[in-house]
Amino acid sequence: MNQVSSYFPALRLRRLRQSSALRSLVSESSLQPSDLIWPIFLREGENIKQPIDSMPGVFRYSVDQALEVAKEALDLGIPAICLFPHTESDKRSADCSEAWNPKNLSNVATRTIKKALPELAIMTDVALDTYSDTGHDGFLVNGEVLNDSTVEALVKQALSQAEAGADIIGPSDMMDGRIGAIREALERAEYDNVMLLSYAAKYASTFYGPFREAVGTYGALNGDKKSYQIDPANSNEALRCVARDLAEGADMVMIKPGMPYLDICRKVKDGFGVPTFAYQVSGEYAMIMAASRNGWLDLEKAMFESLMAFKRAGCDGILTYFALAVAKKMN
Repeated sequence: MNQVSSYFPALRLRRLRQSSALRSLVSESSLQPSDLIWPIFLREGENIKQPIDSMPGVFRYSVDQALEVAKEALDLGIPAICLFPHTESDKRSADCSEAWNPKNLSNVATRTIKKALPELAIMTDVALDTYSDTGHDGFLVNGEVLNDSTVEALVKQALSQAEAGADIIGPSDMMDGRIGAIREALERAEYDNVMLLSYAAKYASTFYGPFREAVGTYGALNGDKKSYQIDPANSNEALRCVARDLAEGADMVMIKPGMPYLDICRKVKDGFGVPTFAYQVSGEYAMIMAASRNGWLDLEKAMFESLMAFKRAGCDGILTYFALAVAKKMN
């Protein structure tokens, strides 16, 4: 970047800040509802809107209610939602077969919403944790999460989601080789327009706790996920993961969590120039909500400032539980 050659008083940077009109004119980043993807939690039943204790203002919806809030999101200019099912314990198993059941909760919701709102993009999650009796993203055998057999299962899960009508499939499992295997299977099945938004840089983070409550895996998790998610101390490894997934056929990439990893967002965008997304995860949301409820910060200002940080870091889009609230304020 070229250095400014003039000095005070010829250079007064506060001139650019003296009014709302001027600040707007020179603003370097902008945030629109079209930048947002809204995660929606699903549960079995009808006419249900169930609050999640660790995520104030976030709910699990039955499919009929999910359709109603999806309509609201679309009307507010949010272009995409991401579906996460809460799977009942009797449908969790060692073989995770519910993950590719055409009639599982996620696939039923996808069909229902897509039929009613064809213009709304639907993103789905590919990982086995929601369907496993161990809470892991893959098959756990003798204390080890198996890579290759897990990838075979993930391919079946992805194909079932594509058949249900998903526009964007988000592999969040962090197994090696899963993007290439899923892309090849999609092409072979002639789902060539289905996009892969890879959770390419997903860290072994403590910020996922409330999410695990939301999908029902918190008590089920056996051990931790450090053998397949990225060490928070590493950045070069994240870039290698991104490069690998792009080479294997990912259309877009995700950094998760978001705010603690803004440096990774910037490195990915600058280094690869591809559509780059971040996930403002449940722990980030819960912290802001808790602080605001204690009167320690202004919720509305904190929402917007936190989301603007992603845009400033180079993100093209953000998955955030604040999406609906932010879009309402913008409208």
